[in-house]
Amino acid sequence: MDTQSLILALGDATHAGRTFNVMPVAGDDPVLQIAVSGADETPVYLTVTESQILCLVYLFEESEIRASALPELHESMLRISVPMPLSALGKVENHYVVYGSLSPTSSQTEVMQELVTLADNAIDLLQTFEDFLE
Repeated sequence: MDTQSLILALGDATHAGRTFNVMPVAGDDPVLQIAVSGADETPVYLTVTESQILCLVYLFEESEIRASALPELHESMLRISVPMPLSALGKVENHYVVYGSLSPTSSQTEVMQELVTLADNAIDLLQTFEDFLE
């Protein structure tokens, strides 16, 4: 599945009562910003490569974390990462992120499920980690 196919497929799609607002992001690599209805505040960024479909949500920047809370935040992230469905935690430059990946041969339904799950997980994580932030 390529980026253009995803734009066309998701633009009119619904999954579990959710809709998708898909916007291409300007840049060298083809990236889509996808707002999932009901989780509009946590847009998912999606890119397709030969080996995977990568979906990522930016949670917060390192500068937003209370310095004294950093070790406890990292411990909490490690503990939460295992039971969290279809998602993992990581860091991209100075941004903490939640992400998931799929095979590039994944169906449209599988991609939509990942988008909904990731957007919802991001909201849950932001609520869970709010005490660590300034």
